[in-house]
Amino acid sequence: MSCCVDRREVIQGIAGLALGGVALGQRGRKKLRLAFCSQLLCIVPYEVAQRRGYFAEEGLEVELVYARGGSQALQFLVGKAVDYAATSLDAALQAYHRGAPILRFASTGRLPLFALAAGPKSPVKSVRDLEGKTVGVSALGNADHVLLVYLLKKAGVDPKRVQYATLGPNLYEALKAGHVEAGMVQEPALSLLKEAGGRELVNLMDLRQARTYLGGPYEFMGVAVRREERQERLEEMRALSRALAKALRFIHAADARLIADTLPKALIAGGTRRG
Repeated sequence: MSCCVDRREVIQGIAGLALGGVALGQRGRKKLRLAFCSQLLCIVPYEVAQRRGYFAEEGLEVELVYARGGSQALQFLVGKAVDYAATSLDAALQAYHRGAPILRFASTGRLPLFALAAGPKSPVKSVRDLEGKTVGVSALGNADHVLLVYLLKKAGVDPKRVQYATLGPNLYEALKAGHVEAGMVQEPALSLLKEAGGRELVNLMDLRQARTYLGGPYEFMGVAVRREERQERLEEMRALSRALAKALRFIHAADARLIADTLPKALIAGGTRRG
């Protein structure tokens, strides 16, 4: 994928920034506000860190602020409405290119948490079929829109010959009802759409397909801070990173039902628990 700022340079800079250092000790919990997109899979490490007490263990009291996509989360950060923003790297790169004074310092995901899917009523069977069709995304400029444009170009489709419907983080109902022919979705929407007769066109959550379309694992979700505050917040950033690292270890090791039990019930309401 092309961008005026090279993704690889940014990734190399992320690696050692936030790990190490000492915890905040007994000075009391530091109150922070962290905004992020409201996509279900993006949120998991942050809610796990919150609800299992990993933030508290590091001396932090974190308020999670749900934004309408990564672009809005970064607007909150730049506007100083929040202390940190968790977004896709692509959203952060675009904001940086537009002059946003941000610094990315921690990573919580190595695959894009999106799939391109066609709805049950859609005639679309491949990416090439999207020319002249309407495709749902959370918002223009968000990671799902950027990835969709890349997939269209890779398939030889002119992105200008596709209509984009901005539907917010939850596209499932619009796809199921046939309001759009295809859309960028996460889980469990992808599985539910397939069960309802929809079809998966490209699933970037699958490592094999990520290798096919993107060349391998793809730096995705992570946390950014305002650049001018890096030095004064360094220990805080390290504590935040350690808490998220604990959450990621829990997610990799825990049974899926235990992870689901950790999440707020509103996030999984209406889903079918299996197993």
